[in-house]
Amino acid sequence: MDLIAIWAVGLVVLIFWIIRMKQLRDRRECEKYSIDAEELHRLLESKKDILVLDVRQPLDLLAHSEIIPGAVRVPPKEVMEQAALIPKDKDSVVYCMCVSEKTSRMVLHSALRLKFSRIRFLNGGLAAWKEKGYPVEMYDKPFHLDTAPSHS
Repeated sequence: MDLIAIWAVGLVVLIFWIIRMKQLRDRRECEKYSIDAEELHRLLESKKDILVLDVRQPLDLLAHSEIIPGAVRVPPKEVMEQAALIPKDKDSVVYCMCVSEKTSRMVLHSALRLKFSRIRFLNGGLAAWKEKGYPVEMYDKPFHLDTAPSHS
């Protein structure tokens, strides 16, 4: 009986280790698609044709009603349901509010699965942009607070 328990614990540890290694590999893969605030600022200042998408959750936008100048506000739910909102033939950067870039990474993963290759996410999100003292403007367009997950 003890041998079975030891074997079972070993199997559980192995499964957790495999899952953790996959998470780390996915995170490293995702980092290839990150851009920092300085680089994004340089690109925007040089008038490079780049689409910046604000994909913050509605409650984040309500709490922090600022947006990077020139950015287009797109609810993450809509981006996930309508990938055509992200052009395949143009460089794009998505950003959100949370330090972990959870929403940006979610959008990025979906876009990469659909073979989008010219998309990156802003490392540190809007907070990193503002921390560098880069400009923001007030976002005063109406939006829905629909935070329900998609049922598709």
